[in-house]
Formats: sequence, structure tokens, C-alpha cells
Amino acid sequence: MTSANESTEDGVERRVRVVLVDDHRMFRTGVQAEIGQTERTGVEVVGEAADVDQAITVITATRPEVVLLDVHLPGGGGVEVLRRCASLMTAAEDPVRFLALSVSDAAEDVIGVIRGGARGYVTKTITGTDLVDSIFQVQEGDAVFSPRLAGFVLDAFASTDAPPVDEDLDRLTQREREVLRLIARGYAYKEIAKQLFISVKTVESHVSAVLRKLQLSNRHELTRWATARRLV
Repeated sequence: MTSANESTEDGVERRVRVVLVDDHRMFRTGVQAEIGQTERTGVEVVGEAADVDQAITVITATRPEVVLLDVHLPGGGGVEVLRRCASLMTAAEDPVRFLALSVSDAAEDVIGVIRGGARGYVTKTITGTDLVDSIFQVQEGDAVFSPRLAGFVLDAFASTDAPPVDEDLDRLTQREREVLRLIARGYAYKEIAKQLFISVKTVESHVSAVLRKLQLSNRHELTRWATARRLV
């Protein structure tokens, strides 16, 4: 693998734009000092946030390539950040990728953020050099885990009680699934439009398509349908 301060095969030095999300200011300052010397590491820290709402604002405004995300945050935690950034993670061009960076090595924390869409999970015992390497791996689309944490994920996703393929859900496009989940969580059309960066009319069109494909009559039936399948 090419190290952070080396050139790629086409001779261009690698760069990655990063946002730090952690509720401890001193920790953010330490990470910034360790990895944020761009000429040395190739990492450019373009924003910081201390809670969920700040994180959404900063990530949306800066559109970084990688977000270093703490698991436990005021306002709902790292999983809530991932949920609210679903459309950014699935963007066709320049998707935002997430790397969890936490003091916790609890299995439920690891599995929770990976199910939420994070590309990896490393603990705060990681060295600065290894963290930079992990950031670049995530930027390239690879999955990264601290030693022993990968086992949690493998065990969770290899579980024999995984739900079967849902043919009804498979009829929906990715965008329709996003709208479905937000509707089922009680979001108004305007809130969904803002979160997904689409118009209210487009939201209405997606909802109509979902109701038609699932043969449901209204959002209350839709919510019950989604809840029964644990999509909320």
C-alpha cells in the first residue's frame, strides 16, 4: 500500500479531506495535531463537531471524503449521525465514508455503527501512523478494524438467524427505501426533503411509488409495515 506521504502510481500525492466528530475538545485537538499536518500525512482536517447536530451541519457543508466518528455523542450517538447521513454515504459521486474512532471496544457498539454504514472501527489506542493509513484505506472503499473487533462483525453478519430476502422490500429502489424509513420514523415531507436534498414534490412521488408497490393505503399502514420488518 502507498503510504500517506508517498505518491500514487500516476505521480499525484494522495490527499484526503476529513471531519473529526468527538465530544471531547482535547481529544479532537490531539488528533488534529497528530494527523492534520497535511504536507506530512496527506490528511486535511476540514471541520470538527462535538455532537450530532453539529456533525450533520459540518459534514453537509464540507462534504469530506472520510469522517472520523465517535460512537458516543450528545444528541443520539454515532448511529444517529450515520442514519442522518445515509444519502451522503450512498451518493453516486463522491460518497462520504465513515470510520468509527472510539474508546469503546464493546461488541454492540462495533456492530451498531457497522450496520449503520460505517466502513470500519478502530479504538483510540491506535497510533497516529496507523490511523492515517486507516483513513486512506476507508477513502479507497476498504473496511478497516482494530485487531479482534473484526470478529464481532463476522460473527454478527454470519448469524444463522439473519432475516430471509424480503421480495416486497426488493421492489423498492434505494431512494424509496430511504424515504420509507424516514416516513416510518415520523418525519414530515419537508423534513425528508431537506435531509435527502430533494424537493417535497419528489418526496411525494417516492411515497406514492412505495405505497403502490407495497399495496398500502397510507403512511400509517406504511409505518406498521416498516416496523414489523424492523426497518425503523
